[in-house]
Amino acid sequence: MPQQQTRCPSCAEPLDPEDDYCGACGLNVTDDVPSAAAGTAAAGAPVPRCVHCDSTELAADGYCESCGGAQPRPRDHQELTADGVAGVTDRGLRHHRNEDAFTVAATHLPGGEPAVLAVVCDGVSSSARPDEASATAVQAAAAHLLAALPRGRRPDQAMREAIGVAARAVAELAKDGVPTPGGSQNAPACTYVSAVSAAGLVTIGWVGDTRAYWIPDDRESAVAYRLTEDDSWAARVVAIGLMSEAEAYADPRAHAITGWLGADAEEVEPHTVSFTPHVPGVLLVCTDGLWNYAEAAADLAERVRPDARSEPLAAARELVDFAVTAGGHDNITVAVLPISPPAETTVRTVPLQAASTGAAPLHSSPTLQLHRSGSGS
Repeated sequence: MPQQQTRCPSCAEPLDPEDDYCGACGLNVTDDVPSAAAGTAAAGAPVPRCVHCDSTELAADGYCESCGGAQPRPRDHQELTADGVAGVTDRGLRHHRNEDAFTVAATHLPGGEPAVLAVVCDGVSSSARPDEASATAVQAAAAHLLAALPRGRRPDQAMREAIGVAARAVAELAKDGVPTPGGSQNAPACTYVSAVSAAGLVTIGWVGDTRAYWIPDDRESAVAYRLTEDDSWAARVVAIGLMSEAEAYADPRAHAITGWLGADAEEVEPHTVSFTPHVPGVLLVCTDGLWNYAEAAADLAERVRPDARSEPLAAARELVDFAVTAGGHDNITVAVLPISPPAETTVRTVPLQAASTGAAPLHSSPTLQLHRSGSGS
């Protein structure tokens, strides 16, 4: 792609010089830009073309009037970076829309220390308007975190508050009077996970089965592991000893969630955990569209490129590509947060436990300096 090209010739989406495809419409931007003779509007803007048959007969509902093919939507594939943190989401191969949503962002603590964050939500497909639920939760939570952290709110407090704000925002969707396509009787709902990295401290918050993993740079002497414990049928039967983890996740009921954000959630119990990483690595925040294909932390770590800390966007892209290639049965979202601990950090290790009251300890728990555990305010 030519270095001077900065916008997609089809939809005008901004492009990076290394982009081969437009993240908004899916156009292969390495091809020649359409000429005026091939259908350029009088004002000079290229006419959008069907990605399937190249026709210009595109209807307002997003389908080609010539071949009937659905055209890519802005949320089908999105990429975002902010101060070294990166995220990618993709519709996958089987879903007709992307019901995941995410953001990455950067701010500062009151003392000027940089803080970065990622919020990832997965719409519950059996609910009404799941794509709106996930987007609403992401927007509400990120806005709260970006306002609370610069004011001096502790990350764990800000995290629990953000989950509460997101839960109320999603619950309000059930009262807005918008008709539900398909007639679903379930209120809009989504799962949630977010991460904040600031002043050497990493804080994770979640509800549902979206996950966060720690992947160290050095995977020979340090261990990759999962930070979150699912609110799901599988996690519950494993916790009470009815099945092994392998048996539980092979069961058709495995992904039935027991915690979510939405008006019909009986009680939203936010889980949080904070810790100080003592070795460099990356934090992966992702939906089950990724971890379904590499559930164990060690298996997922094998799919993370060695230079993920310095190339987080490339790492996120490769993980999404891995999930698509493996089947793409669900929407896929992954955010990558590079973590570089200060060289002088002194570590006192203690077992890491799940942060919510009553939750089982994280399986295969590593040792870290644990800063806070508990779901109190």
